[in-house]
Amino acid sequence: MNILKLGIPKGSLEKATIELFAKSGWQIKLSSRNYFPEVDDPELSCSICRPQEMSCYIEKEVLDAGITGKDWTLENESDIVVVADLIYSKVSRRPTRWVIAVPGDSSIQRLEDLEGKKIATELVGYTRKFFAQKGINVDISFSWGATEAKVVSGLADAIVEVTETESTIRAHGLRVIHELMTSNTQLIASKAAWADPWKREKIENIALLLQGALRADKIVGLKMNVPQTHLDQVINILPSMNAPTVAHLYHSDWYSVETVISEHEVRDLIPRLLKNGAEGIIEYSLNKVI
Repeated sequence: MNILKLGIPKGSLEKATIELFAKSGWQIKLSSRNYFPEVDDPELSCSICRPQEMSCYIEKEVLDAGITGKDWTLENESDIVVVADLIYSKVSRRPTRWVIAVPGDSSIQRLEDLEGKKIATELVGYTRKFFAQKGINVDISFSWGATEAKVVSGLADAIVEVTETESTIRAHGLRVIHELMTSNTQLIASKAAWADPWKREKIENIALLLQGALRADKIVGLKMNVPQTHLDQVINILPSMNAPTVAHLYHSDWYSVETVISEHEVRDLIPRLLKNGAEGIIEYSLNKVI
């Protein structure tokens, strides 16, 4: 039997990734002592590894495909295939940002002010290339964690750190002076796996369903019954990804109307639908929108 070796990111992305796979149709069961979780698909073999290392394992063909951040693929300069962008993280459905931050009372205001300064970061390689391209000489050191504390304690003049909301950065009394790059989660594959017809089709199917699950986030389905006399006015107030589905009810002058809309529109829309003649309104959640 053909098997696809798939990497699942350990750490902050782990829970969100497993939940996304569950919504897409794959149940992945973790064990605290096992780096090889069970998955209800005999064609998949899953491994848990750090997102910082994922692209290296895939480039070396230890894994066929995996989920990791665009930032770590760039940091590692890995020669891989980017299959799909998957915009999600541990907190939100938006890209993360790598930023340069300094103490709130620092005299550093611009990139040029960092000339000769010390910078702490996990993203050493990418940061070094960034400043080299700018022609700014800085002393970059690797941070093993708690990077914000390095600048607070005076071990560094600035940090390059990843953030979604900047809440942790602000909580440490720091301020952002520059955005280095935006990053998001990606499904990536090795060139060898991508060249294999069976593996490529399997990877593409996984990408299709993961993207469908993400697309369904914050979207709901609405179904209702509408008398023929009010059909046009109900249709006119319905927002929709596409034209709503309208079906004539058997032996009746009523219609069944079904549509897909953004979740935040529902609370305002349902009262309007009722006022315009709709009845029996049903709201239901969606797992995937393909």
